[in-house]
Amino acid sequence: MTSHDAMYGRQSGDGPQLGDGYKIECASVRKMIDPLEESVVAARNVKDHKDRLSAHLQGNATFEILDSGKSFLSAWGFGMGQVADHADEVVARLHEVIAAYILAELLGVKNFSPTPDNISKLPVGDAGKWTWENVGRPTFDPPKKLLQEEWPPDPTEVSA
Repeated sequence: MTSHDAMYGRQSGDGPQLGDGYKIECASVRKMIDPLEESVVAARNVKDHKDRLSAHLQGNATFEILDSGKSFLSAWGFGMGQVADHADEVVARLHEVIAAYILAELLGVKNFSPTPDNISKLPVGDAGKWTWENVGRPTFDPPKKLLQEEWPPDPTEVSA
């Protein structure tokens, strides 16, 4: 499997080879973004419309249940708002990482790790591309040791 195939989610019978470095399947990561964004919308709806939700309790509950229900919906609304805010940040970072991996792949950066420092070294726009081509490429930080571990030998391979 070439790194280009791995980037775009293509399958190959060969699988990753030793020393290929860390890669992601951008197509798989993209599939996670839509459900996350939909969850953010749902969480914001709970936060923003907790009064409408508690109105359903008004005619159908005793005072004790109504008070507890409103208190619960208020706390739940606050919590869902926090979830939505953090999920928005996760979605933004996922978009950034996908773009960084695609750009690194197009530029032939080996073993790219999407740290903030490495992402800032990628050329952006015409001036960045000119600098990259005419002045020189920066040195990228290597992936963390955890991401550099070699793949274990494939038990189905027959050694010669």
